[in-house]
Amino acid sequence: MIVVVGESLVDVVIDVDGDTTEAVGGSPLNVAVGLARLDVPTILITQAGTDERGGRIVNHVSASGAEIIASPGPNSTATARLDRLGGATYDFDIEWSLPHQELPACDALHLGSLGALIEPGRNSVLDLFDQAYARGVFISYDPNIREPFLDDRTEAWRQVELIADRSTLVKLSDQDVELLQPGADLEDIARSLLAGERTELVVITRGADGATAYVTDGSVSVEAPEIVVVDTVGAGDAFMAATLAILFESDAMGEFGAGVPTDEADLRRLLQGAVEVAALTCLRRGADSPLRSDLPNEWPD
Repeated sequence: MIVVVGESLVDVVIDVDGDTTEAVGGSPLNVAVGLARLDVPTILITQAGTDERGGRIVNHVSASGAEIIASPGPNSTATARLDRLGGATYDFDIEWSLPHQELPACDALHLGSLGALIEPGRNSVLDLFDQAYARGVFISYDPNIREPFLDDRTEAWRQVELIADRSTLVKLSDQDVELLQPGADLEDIARSLLAGERTELVVITRGADGATAYVTDGSVSVEAPEIVVVDTVGAGDAFMAATLAILFESDAMGEFGAGVPTDEADLRRLLQGAVEVAALTCLRRGADSPLRSDLPNEWPD
C-alpha cells in the first residue's frame, strides 16, 4: 500500500483559442490516481469541499481504484493556460487546512507540491512525514515547485533540503532546480541531495530531454520518446506514479529503501518505464494518466 498526501484541485484549462474546460487535478491527487491506474493499492489523504466540485474530486479518485480520505474544506483551483506547443503556465487559488491525520499501515508515503508548502495544512503533511520516518517507511518527495509560491528561494531550498534529507527517493524537474537554484548544475544538485540521511535515489526529469537517476556510485540517463504533444499537464505526476509503481512491484520499498535499485540495468528499466507513462499522458488532454492495460504486457521491461 502506498499513501499519498497533499492537495486536490480543480484544474481550469484554457487552450490557445480561449476555450475553457475543468478537470480534477493537483499533483498528489494525480500521483494517487496514476498509481491506482497502474494497479498499486493506494490511499490519498487530502481535502475536498462538500459541493459539486468536491464531489467530482472524490468520485474521480474512487473511480481510479484508490481509496480517499478527504477532510472537508474549501476547494482549490489551478488555472492552466496552454501555449501552442501544449506547455502550461499556472495561476492558483489555494486554501489548504488539512487537520491532523494518523498514517495508515503502508509500504510507502509520497508527499510534495503545494501540500508540503502551504500553511496551515503543511503541518499535518509534515506530521505524517514524521510518522513515516519514525516507522522506517519508504518516503518519496517531489517538491514540484510553483513560481507564484516562491517568495524566498533561499528559504524554499532550505525547506526542500529538510524534507529531502529524510526521504528515500527525491524527484525534481529541471524547472524545479532552475526556480530554486538558478543556473545550478543538475548533477551538483542531485549529489548534494544524495548526501541526505536516508536519501538513496534522486531523479531529475528534463521534459522532452528525458530523465536521469542518480545514486551514490553513478547515474543513468534515458531519452524521452519522440511524440506529438497534446499538452504536458500531469506528465511529471504520471512519471512519479510510474516510478513508485515500478519500485513497489519490484519489492524495493523495504526499510530505509533497502531494495532501491543501484545498478545501471535496473535504473534504466525504472526510468524507461516512467518516461513511457509520462509520454502517454502527454498524448492526452489534461492529467489523464494511462491504465495498466494501456501499456505493453511486458511493461516496464
